[in-house]
Amino acid sequence: MPRFPLPPVPSPLIDVELSGSPRRGVPTAVVDTGKAGDVRDADGEFRWLVGVGEGSAKDWRTAGAALVRAARADGEKPARDVQVQLAPDARVPEFVLGALLGGYQFKVSADTRPGPRTLRLITASADQDAVARVRELAAATALARDLANTPSNIKNPAWLAETAERVVTGAPGVRATIRDEAWLAEQGFGGVLAVGGGSASPPRLIELTYRPRGAAKHLLFVGKGITFDTGGLSIKPAEGMHLMRTDMAGGAAVIAALRAIATLRLDVRVTALVPAAENHVSGGSYRPGDVVRHYGGKTTEVGNTDAEGRMVLADALVYGIRRFRPDAVVDVATLTGAMKVALGVRTGGLFATDDELAKRLAEAGERTGEAFWRMPLLEAHAEAVRGELGDVKQAPGGPGGITAALFLREFVDGVPWAHLDIAGPARADKTYAEVVPGATGFAARTLVELAASYA
Repeated sequence: MPRFPLPPVPSPLIDVELSGSPRRGVPTAVVDTGKAGDVRDADGEFRWLVGVGEGSAKDWRTAGAALVRAARADGEKPARDVQVQLAPDARVPEFVLGALLGGYQFKVSADTRPGPRTLRLITASADQDAVARVRELAAATALARDLANTPSNIKNPAWLAETAERVVTGAPGVRATIRDEAWLAEQGFGGVLAVGGGSASPPRLIELTYRPRGAAKHLLFVGKGITFDTGGLSIKPAEGMHLMRTDMAGGAAVIAALRAIATLRLDVRVTALVPAAENHVSGGSYRPGDVVRHYGGKTTEVGNTDAEGRMVLADALVYGIRRFRPDAVVDVATLTGAMKVALGVRTGGLFATDDELAKRLAEAGERTGEAFWRMPLLEAHAEAVRGELGDVKQAPGGPGGITAALFLREFVDGVPWAHLDIAGPARADKTYAEVVPGATGFAARTLVELAASYA
């Protein structure tokens, strides 16, 4: 256990109350048409004026986030309770989502500045069920942030597995199974074992299942769980390596999404797999030029040990498809720097073999405030993935995001499949909308909304 205070996982969220009338003595805000996110001091009965710009969903999320940040920074004694006067046409769920996430902080310190405990919404038009649902979406994002932000001297594969098992305990219909390195070796998870072989902390496979009675559809989510990535023998530059604690952001999104799906009691079966490993440097590290046999027998010719995410995902994809026979598969990973270059840091790459699945994902992201752009699985580059020593090449060159997706496609065996490359939006270095610096929790809400579209 750490000898210093680690923030709680999951992070507690602000309480949200709906009321028809204001409470005396509580700092009050009112929205106006100023620039979205601008918070200005007001005179008279109101403490703040909060801009909602043109009133888009993003503007309302930005406004809610800005209000909570302003309340935390308000003088030497930050407001612990805040209320906001909302008009009947307010986009309440979006405002609440922004408020719940905009004040998020994860700091390993005994000296943390407290934020508001309660947000009172003074409105006659809010839907209590919609507010409760958006709270679960925010909780999923916050949990994904927690897991990805946790420092890697604490967060090894065993910690991630134990924490995943703990946070789903009590969620209706969920079962957690943790597979250790002995089981992985017995079953032939060569990709996970190769990547994790250089670390003193052995790998794990996290297996979470949610099985509501009578569910007609079954989704498989697979998330990359590299708890720290040095690049292995193909070692990364020192600059930026400290950010590799968030290289399991895809796995974090998958864990958090399954918990929320179960809490919301969605009528769809979901299985979540997170292959967890540390990509370290030692005499046990795998090497460029190695040939690795994956679960199911297919072999990969290793070209770059820093392309480790696809190695662990390949094992988990084959295992999940063969064991659980899902109707559709989605994997989520901070997979390639190429996708960050192509789409920037606020948009995820979406690859898919199935148009309906791609459409559902893009629309789910749009509804929850997470942007994806569909990328092509260019057949012109498919031959580059074919191996010379092994069945497939792990790092064939060419357009990196596309060839990585084509590599993964070799392991999905015809099932409708989508790959979300979130290398850009999984981390932020500055505040915007409901996002704060550090892990963003990106894709967790999209996965929940995707599951809801099937339910």
